[in-house]
Amino acid sequence: MTTAPRSGYTLDRWLAWFETLHPKRIDMGLDRLTAVLDELELRRPPYKVITVAGTNGKGSCVAMLESIYWHAGYDVGTFTSPHLWRFNERIRLNGADAADKDLVAVFEHVDAALGAITLSYFEASFVAALDLFKRNEPDVVILEVGMGGRLDATNAVDSDCALIVSIDLDHREFLGETREAIGREKAGIVRRGKPVVIGDRAIPQSVLDHVAAEGAQPRVIGRDFDFRRVGAGWRRTSDDATAPTLPLPPFGGEEQFGNAATCAAVVDCLATSLPVSDSALAAGIAHAYLRGRLERVDVDGVEWVLDVGHNPAAAAQLAAAVSKLPRARRTWVVFAAMRDKDLAGVVEPFVGVADGWFVAQASTDRGATGEELGTLLASLDARGVVVASSIDAAVQSARAAAASHDRVVVYGSFHTVGAASEALRLYCAASPLVDRPATWTRV
Repeated sequence: MTTAPRSGYTLDRWLAWFETLHPKRIDMGLDRLTAVLDELELRRPPYKVITVAGTNGKGSCVAMLESIYWHAGYDVGTFTSPHLWRFNERIRLNGADAADKDLVAVFEHVDAALGAITLSYFEASFVAALDLFKRNEPDVVILEVGMGGRLDATNAVDSDCALIVSIDLDHREFLGETREAIGREKAGIVRRGKPVVIGDRAIPQSVLDHVAAEGAQPRVIGRDFDFRRVGAGWRRTSDDATAPTLPLPPFGGEEQFGNAATCAAVVDCLATSLPVSDSALAAGIAHAYLRGRLERVDVDGVEWVLDVGHNPAAAAQLAAAVSKLPRARRTWVVFAAMRDKDLAGVVEPFVGVADGWFVAQASTDRGATGEELGTLLASLDARGVVVASSIDAAVQSARAAAASHDRVVVYGSFHTVGAASEALRLYCAASPLVDRPATWTRV
């Protein structure tokens, strides 16, 4: 029940309240949420909506689409999760994090509409985002699905184009044990008569079956669109040899060719209502910004690579990308992850590579303990495993061990990268970790 007056709450107090308001941290279902959205008249937004689902690549595609449409001259709202440093990162307008005062205003508005309904932290975040977007009237809003798709909060709003980036094994306790089952859940974001862009070359049949049953309009990579590499860049397969090459975003590895082509396909699907020039497409991809994805920073001659990868596929992509970087003298790993992940699969790509590991607990409620991670790594014959009391302590131990021309890879979860990058920023003045490059200009 929402009975106590909360006027005067700071943003931190609002967030703490919403963290404890609903009895379940994850509550799969949309009935409570849609009732609140109806009360606030947020179910049928006037702007175009792109909903992005997938196991890996969601963040990359959201960042590129946000940048593409901004460079094309549109006002863009973006909802993502989780955040690295502060909640404000989850809700952006034209690339800027939402301000505290604006978030407080929308949380007060949401609270007044709840009545006897309780929302989870994620659900409340999503309602706040929609309320803020309504106040600012963007042209297009990009929604990143939190988990799955069919029962995710973001699916309470109809999209004009759905994007399914990839399907892999993750969140199996909620989504199912197979790619077919997980694919069916993620396919729940498609809408009848609307385009759905699919960036997975081995898409489960369950996705295609559901798309057909819903009467959506699929565009599948490798079948309806694709890319061909041209030097360091790429062209769409529909481009002729005289077309200018397109760039890759300044983050990630080889997988970004497919992700960029998939974003270009989304742009094509919405070209009638949201036209984008090729120059804006190229500028948007080139200047996209994404925290914590193959993010590299030099600290006293040691290269730190930070990546939020937290499942086996993402870890394998990270390892492949790191292997293509200039050779390091030694490689160290700072690692922490959630207990409900396939931890063996997540650490395996670096077991034969790392000269030493510094492990800790990422989150007090869901994180595997440092001791659990240490035991796992020992069973895999990992070298030089050190159990630290916190991620901050793991970073400090890695700093002490690493010397010039070494590399430290930090990965395993958003909690891990957020805490590690904050430690580096505070203790090492590693400023490249924090701010968006001031290079965005309209095309």
